[in-house]
Amino acid sequence: MKLIIAAIKPFKLEEVREALTAIGVRGMMVTEIKGFGSQSGHTEIYRGAEYAVNFVPKVKLEIAVSSSMADQVVETIQKTAKTDKIGDGKIFVLDIQQAVRVRTGETDEEAL
Repeated sequence: MKLIIAAIKPFKLEEVREALTAIGVRGMMVTEIKGFGSQSGHTEIYRGAEYAVNFVPKVKLEIAVSSSMADQVVETIQKTAKTDKIGDGKIFVLDIQQAVRVRTGETDEEAL
């Protein structure tokens, strides 16, 4: 089993969710986050005053899938979230040691 963590631009969330649902992803967790990478934030002008925006709004997706599906999920997120502009995001893939469905007690892949 794999845990895929993706930080993407917020306006891409619905498009990514639809693409993942289409390939069989049955669930995900979504969190609104702020961060920066190589873009290191930017400056904006608001009511005539310039100010620095050091943290850029992003959306973090957390998706648990079987190991056999992980590459397809990563490829789908990458293709769907891409805008060819700086700040498109990052994707991380981690191993899951155990998963348990609280309601039924099912474990591992059955719990996904």
